[in-house]
Amino acid sequence: MSDNHPTLQLARELISRPSITPEDAGCQTLMAERLAALGFDIESMVFEDTTNMWARRNQSGPVFCFAGHTDVVPPGDRSDWNTDPFTPTDIDGVLFGRGAADMKGSLAAMIVATERFVKKHPDHDGSIAFLITSDEEGPFINGTVRVVETLEARSEKINWCVVGEPSSTEYAGDVVKYGRRGSMTGYLTIEGVQGHVAYPHLARNPVHLAAPAIAELASEYWDDGNAAFPPTSFQIVDMRAGTGATNVVPGRMKVTFNLRFSTESTAQGLQKRILAILDKHELVYSMDWILNGEPFLTDQGPLVDATKAAVADVIGSPPVLSTAGGTSDGRFIAPTGAQVIELGPVNASIHKVNEHVSHRDLITLTDMYERILERILVRSNGNENN
Repeated sequence: MSDNHPTLQLARELISRPSITPEDAGCQTLMAERLAALGFDIESMVFEDTTNMWARRNQSGPVFCFAGHTDVVPPGDRSDWNTDPFTPTDIDGVLFGRGAADMKGSLAAMIVATERFVKKHPDHDGSIAFLITSDEEGPFINGTVRVVETLEARSEKINWCVVGEPSSTEYAGDVVKYGRRGSMTGYLTIEGVQGHVAYPHLARNPVHLAAPAIAELASEYWDDGNAAFPPTSFQIVDMRAGTGATNVVPGRMKVTFNLRFSTESTAQGLQKRILAILDKHELVYSMDWILNGEPFLTDQGPLVDATKAAVADVIGSPPVLSTAGGTSDGRFIAPTGAQVIELGPVNASIHKVNEHVSHRDLITLTDMYERILERILVRSNGNENN
């Protein structure tokens, strides 16, 4: 296995650019140059502090899209790394660097797979597109969601989308994400009356008042889930009150919680149930919500079939289909009607020091992406463009 494989070479170039959210650091320019040489039309979409790229080859027929992000999380204390996070380093068949697994390795594999595919099939059916953002690791306000809004406004539809998020567990292709749970965050403020701890009858302690409601929310059974999703979960992630003094009853308590929910529940339904519990306990409160993403599931269709077959072609066995894990930008693409899956390298080191990916996995991933393209966009493979 060659250390000079074109996917590894491109991955190293991308890793060497310190593209900490929302910076792109020239990664998209590098990718655009490669795609333009293949006949892609390149459109840069800059929204506020975020650089996005929409690239498309052919303007007719259904659209197959590779989606991903060039931004990475901060490396943290660089002294904790064995190698410099932005100096791609190869050790015993493993590539180290920030973004190696999440997800510059995937981007490199997508580009090289597309180059090989177009060389073999210059007159392929349909269109190939790339939707690349630089804010997936950040507030996700001006990235994929804005690009999708722009495409929708001009009736430009994505039919099939492969997101390069690191989906695998032990080796590339062992797990493919074919959906994700929804995510919603609640910011609850419970009002009380501040006072001296020696005169509790003159105060109303919001911690004491809220405790029964919080206990009920934490023990509530929201739904049973289904064959694709586990039951909805409710988790408190932050809770605070007090002034810092030990002799003051706090006047206000703030609780932040998150729900990861299946397709058996809706954001509106969950909000209604939570507010009903708070009202039952006669609390004085205010609530703010952030819907981070609705659940989605691509449980059948050409993309799932092509992905399963492509993975089996390359590694000899089909992947396990899963909806586990956090959210991805697929949640912004799926609501348009697109079939969406996530296929990428092993996720064990993402967001950690010494992030890495094996050479073998990136080369395997390149082969898988190319085979998916062939199964979707080459009519001789049984594609019916549906």
